[in-house]
Order: sequence, then structure tokens, then C-alpha cells
Amino acid sequence: MSGTEVKASVLHGARDLRVDTRRLPDPNADEVQVAVQATGICGSDLHYFRHFRNGPIEVREPLTLGHESAGVVVAVPASGSPLKVGDRVALEVGLPCENCDLCREGRYNICRGMSFRSSAKAFPHAQGTLQEKINHPARWCHKLPDTLSLEHGALVEPLSVAMHARDRAGLKSGSTVLVLGAGAVGLLCAAVSKVAGAKTVVIADILEDRVKFAIENGFADAGLTVPIATPRPETVEDKLAYAQDLAEKLKTLRTKGGEEVVGEAAVTFECTGVESCMQTAIYATQPGGKILIIGMGTPVQTLPVMAASLKEVDLVGVFRYANTYREAIDLLASGNPLLPNVHKLVTHRFRALESVPVAFDTAAKVKDEKGDLVIKVMVDMAD
Repeated sequence: MSGTEVKASVLHGARDLRVDTRRLPDPNADEVQVAVQATGICGSDLHYFRHFRNGPIEVREPLTLGHESAGVVVAVPASGSPLKVGDRVALEVGLPCENCDLCREGRYNICRGMSFRSSAKAFPHAQGTLQEKINHPARWCHKLPDTLSLEHGALVEPLSVAMHARDRAGLKSGSTVLVLGAGAVGLLCAAVSKVAGAKTVVIADILEDRVKFAIENGFADAGLTVPIATPRPETVEDKLAYAQDLAEKLKTLRTKGGEEVVGEAAVTFECTGVESCMQTAIYATQPGGKILIIGMGTPVQTLPVMAASLKEVDLVGVFRYANTYREAIDLLASGNPLLPNVHKLVTHRFRALESVPVAFDTAAKVKDEKGDLVIKVMVDMAD
């Protein structure tokens, strides 16, 4: 029998991760075989881990998680390949149909025929990257320069989300940018805004340490630790009043040196999916501005739509990314002085497939047992 046996971390139920063995065939003519060596844990992975579902999407068979990955090419087809054994690659794991109108327009991220590793949306599920090796189309394996680590390669995936959001925003130099949510994607939205020439980047989160991290490491110029309302607003009127008050707090912030008031945002990246944050975004964004809906949270929300309409504030959906991987790799390798050190986002590292359950438990926390901030958890599977 051709192929080889590989070990994989497999989710069999909520919080039930096991190391299983499966057979991996030889790569097809358009594929290469990649030894996966670095994988970051994403919020969608966590949803599957905790609930065996992600929102309305239920897992219907054992599923390997992981999609923020990089590795080393270990086999190519006999017919040849643009890649060679030993090449280090960042893996773009979404495979669109490449034939529909959306794909032809370059918007392959919203292709209806998309097969995305670690997602249970399609069936049979596209197995994720938390396994020793995978076969993957060569055209979706992006070669890394020698100056970048494989961890950098794994960060290309969430960085691509931020770059796609920047493109959807049409972000202009000199703009004021607001980022709601200081997790990995929020911080990367702040980072690409800096590179795009934003005049001021403001970040807000309920966790003070995340806001401090953003400011101290150059991701943001000003920040707000969002106060938790007590008692919790129950009526629509009370919820909107809370959001308006929060928006005013954000607009009256001063930059780190205290030189000037922040004011309204031209672009707001909403990275939480929380209803109160979407409401706040509408009130905090300037007339003619844009709100990028990135966070995958509360699916049905009550929003002050008329407030958005009267200001012609655009609500813009963002789903994954398209045509960003090469640009993201080039940015990471560029040494651009405007780019904060995104490698600092990797706060915790675990080795080998056997450590994956502990890695997921850690990624589910805002702080570890020592009280240290958890932002991005990385699994290292290098030999």
C-alpha cells in the first residue's frame, strides 16, 4: 500500500482530543507533502474544542483542528513541482473551487465551494493541520524567506485576516483607527493600520493587561480598559445608553503623550463579535467612516442602524482573507520600522501532538497559572 502513516491530534467530542494514527497517501500531481511544524491556535479552533461545534456548524465526524500553520516540504510528486524538498512554507489552507464568479473576481474567500481545513462546514470535513504531515496543493503553499521563522509563517494566517480587513476598509494614511478587542487579530489590525500610515490607533478591551500590552509594544497610541456595566443593562435603551457613553470615553481619550484628543474614528475594526461593541462602534465612528465586522460572536444583534445611516457609516463584513499571503510574508520580512514586533504575540509554546490538549486549555484562558497574559498559543511539532 502506498503512502505513510502519520499521527494526528483528533477531536472526538467536546474537550476530547486524542492522538490517532491515519494513513496519508502520496501527494497528487498538483500537491506537495508538508511536515507541519508550527501551528497557532485560533478562536474558531477553541469553539470546536469546547463545544464540538462552532456556532451553528456541528462536527459530524472526528476532526483534526488547526489552520494557522507552516512547515517544511518533505515530498513532491514524481512529475515535478514548483517547490522542492526542504522548502519552508506558510500554508494557506482554504481551497476554493477556482471556477465560480467569485473565484474569478479574486474573492475566493467567500466561494460557496470553499473547503477550509479544520472547519466542519463541509462534509466530509477538511482535516486540519495539527498532524505530522499533510498533502496540500503546491499553489497554496507559500515559500518563506530564510529570514523568517516557521512561527512567523504560522502568523501569516491571522495577519492575513487583518490585511484583508484593511483592504476592505480602504484605509487611508493619516486616519484615526479604533480597534475593539485586543486579542491576536485585533492587535494585528492595529499593526497593519500603523504600517498603512494611520495617524492614531486606539484600542479597547475589557482586560487591562491587553490594553497595556498594545500600548507598551507600539501597537496602539491610546487605549481604554472597558468598564463592565453594573448592573448589566437589560433594556435596549439602557444598552444603547451604555454604548453611547463608552463611545464618548473613547473619543475623549488622549494619545500616549497627552498631546491631542483622539476624536472619532475614520475606521473601526470590531474584533469581538459582542453586541455592545458593535453598538459602540457605530457611535464612535465618524460620518462617512467604516466599521469592519471581524469578530464572530453574537449572531443576532440589536444595532442603532439609524445612527449609522444618518452618518453614512458603512458596516462592512470581513471573512477570512484573499490574495494576502505573499504580501503578508513580504511585510514580515521587510523590516518595516512602522510594523510592531508581531512575534511578541506568541506568548505560550507547547511541543508535540501529545501537548495539544494542554495548549488548548491554555489558549482558552486570558492569563495562565502564573498570571501571565495569554495572546497566541503555538504548537511546535518540529523533530
